[in-house]
Amino acid sequence: MRKTVRVAQNSGFCFGVASAAKAVENEVKNKLPGERIFTLGKLIHNNIYNDRLKSQGVGIASESELEDLARSACANSPVKVFVRAHGIPASTEDKLLRLSFQNPYFSFVDCTCPFVKKIHKILAENSSDDAMLFVLGSADHPEVQGFCSKFCGQKFIFSKASELEDMFENGKMNSDCAKQPIAVAQTTQNLGEWEKTKKLLKKVYAKPLIYDTICSVTEKRQTEAKTLSAQSDFMIVIGSKSSSNSVKLYDICRAECENTVMVETAEEVIPYKNLDYVKIGIAAGASTPSDIIQEVQNTMSEAIENFAELLEDSLKTLNTGDTVTGYVTAVNDGEIQLDIGAKVTGIIKADQITDDPSVKLSEMFKIGDAVDAFVIRVSDVEGFATLSKKRVDSDRCWSKIVAAKENDEILEGTVIEVVKGGIIVLHDATRIFIHESQTGLPKDADLHTMIGQTVSFKLTEVRDYGKKAKGSIRVVLREEKRAADAAFWASIEEGKQYTGKVKSLTAYGAFVDLGGVDGMVHATELSWKRVKPSDVVSVGDEITVFVKSFDAEKKRISLGYKTEETNPWYIFKSNFAVGDIAQVKIVSMMPFGAFAEIVDGVDGLIHISQISMTKIAKPADVLENGQIVDAKIVEIDDEKQKVSLSIRALLEEAKAAAEAMPEEAVEEAVEAVEEAVEAVEEAVEAVEATEEAVADAE
Repeated sequence: MRKTVRVAQNSGFCFGVASAAKAVENEVKNKLPGERIFTLGKLIHNNIYNDRLKSQGVGIASESELEDLARSACANSPVKVFVRAHGIPASTEDKLLRLSFQNPYFSFVDCTCPFVKKIHKILAENSSDDAMLFVLGSADHPEVQGFCSKFCGQKFIFSKASELEDMFENGKMNSDCAKQPIAVAQTTQNLGEWEKTKKLLKKVYAKPLIYDTICSVTEKRQTEAKTLSAQSDFMIVIGSKSSSNSVKLYDICRAECENTVMVETAEEVIPYKNLDYVKIGIAAGASTPSDIIQEVQNTMSEAIENFAELLEDSLKTLNTGDTVTGYVTAVNDGEIQLDIGAKVTGIIKADQITDDPSVKLSEMFKIGDAVDAFVIRVSDVEGFATLSKKRVDSDRCWSKIVAAKENDEILEGTVIEVVKGGIIVLHDATRIFIHESQTGLPKDADLHTMIGQTVSFKLTEVRDYGKKAKGSIRVVLREEKRAADAAFWASIEEGKQYTGKVKSLTAYGAFVDLGGVDGMVHATELSWKRVKPSDVVSVGDEITVFVKSFDAEKKRISLGYKTEETNPWYIFKSNFAVGDIAQVKIVSMMPFGAFAEIVDGVDGLIHISQISMTKIAKPADVLENGQIVDAKIVEIDDEKQKVSLSIRALLEEAKAAAEAMPEEAVEEAVEAVEEAVEAVEEAVEAVEATEEAVADAE
């Protein structure tokens, strides 16, 4: 039987790693005189590639070295640091921003993979003490450490679904917890483990927020490796044992093909090249350079003996409508040619590969790549078979669409077009129509604003005839709203504080949006004084409120805004006591006295008998509204919150002091004279003592 060596199409650098590597390589190629280039930690999990960068002058810096590097950066020796695709914790990002701001000769380039950035964004938006995070991943992996830093709530990290199950069964986790469960996966995790994790969380919690964050390239890589290893007698996985995605790729292949080995270089496969295997498969992790993959492929291809003699016997019959797997033998930007194991050569034109005219086939394919294709036409005379890759991709995608409809899954896609009555969302290679009423936008809104947006939707109709599918964004938004509402009502309690936005005002209070759920602050709860709601807050204001009471069944919440600290009586009692003198403002006159404002919201009464030392007919004979006077606090009634003031008490004290002044002055004068006499006597005694001392000395 003919021996074959097949390389998985999605092998080698993924998009994120390739972008990071390209950014560093371009910087090396175009670096300024004296410039120093560093990667923050090893750029990728491949020592061979990292050694290449080192030989080109690229250093590896740790976080602890950043401060020193920034201090040493200058005009003649600038420093540029590249952040690897795994991303970094928030604290490290803050440090880089600070250092680059302080020194213009120190800069950094964030090469974090877009898929990883997406998890950072998800967790930052959902970060809360009222939520708990479930992560399928490795706790010590830099990617996990990076995105977990964006979440402030409780975190549970596990490498397998069985570990999470043990947590529930052993009571390490309270499944009845009122906190909102949120789940994400490390981008390189095993798809099978992720599906088990999602199923378990949905079983335990009513409304978990689950985000499918495994990289689409990882998904394709793992799916393809699983298929290839199941079809192979011997499987080679190329990658570093320190690479998470490579190790998981090995585990997947080993489960399908017992004869699976993991290598890092071509030299490591030499002992296996002459073993008696017919179907040899090769897969590579996301950190494996393409030249190493090519070397391994060439090494194993050398072991295929008598290929030319066996070829004719193995050629298969090809018919229109067949689906075949071929291996790329030639590539140009107009077409690719495939060895399909038949007497004819397979040809796939560019328009049967992709609808994107900007895609270059020479960048999309390389010699030896495996490609599945549909046979459109066979010509033995010309020696060619016309094939279509789009047809196979479409069929596969359609199968996923049908399964997603059956399982009621939430899908993601990009809005690519506005059509009559709605929009077109592209999910993988399938166009999904979403009616304008199901977009989630208000009626008559401009649908063009959605073009380019990534949206979540559910399928509402799938027709095999013509492969037509319809979806709804609104259904997902409604479910998310219900889940958020359920989480809110599960965690609400009296006294709990919320920061919300004033949504509307009425004569009797203000309605506040607490994040999708409204509560009302009654006018009497807005201020300690009698006011109109509009005197205190305006629509759009962001205010902090607390729950006074709620009815979960009727979905009603009564909120409080004023606090004891803002109570005018509390402020008054904190600053004044009986006997204190206060500067007060006359605010109103009555026949029996005058009311004066002591602090905003607290008035005191100056009885008519306490206004003057002489009898007056009415307060207005002495005082007028708006006048500022000093008054003594003579009584405080805590129970009735009333204050009695007296101007007369101050006048009487002043008079008594004035009348006492002459006698006191005489006493003070006598005391001063006596002190002066004593001082003179002491001085005389001192002089006499000095004269006696002089006489004795003579």
